[in-house]
Amino acid sequence: MLILFKPSEYSQTRVALTVSRKVGNAVVRNRVKRWLREAIRLQLSLIPSGQDVVVIAHPQSATDGLDALAMQLREGWTQMRKSA
Repeated sequence: MLILFKPSEYSQTRVALTVSRKVGNAVVRNRVKRWLREAIRLQLSLIPSGQDVVVIAHPQSATDGLDALAMQLREGWTQMRKSA
């Protein structure tokens, strides 16, 4: 998974998800998007405010599951806070 971010001109944090066809068919892509949305919803307080964030899922995301994706996101938020 790749997480890109930049400071926003708004105080609100915005998150966009990208799950390409390389991840799998439509059913798999939608499942990965649901997992990512749920993980982000649970970790919203960990994301630094005032950021525009893009989360790009890699093909392995389809087999990782919700817990693994949540752990990867948590590590990404930590790195984001360090560099922001």
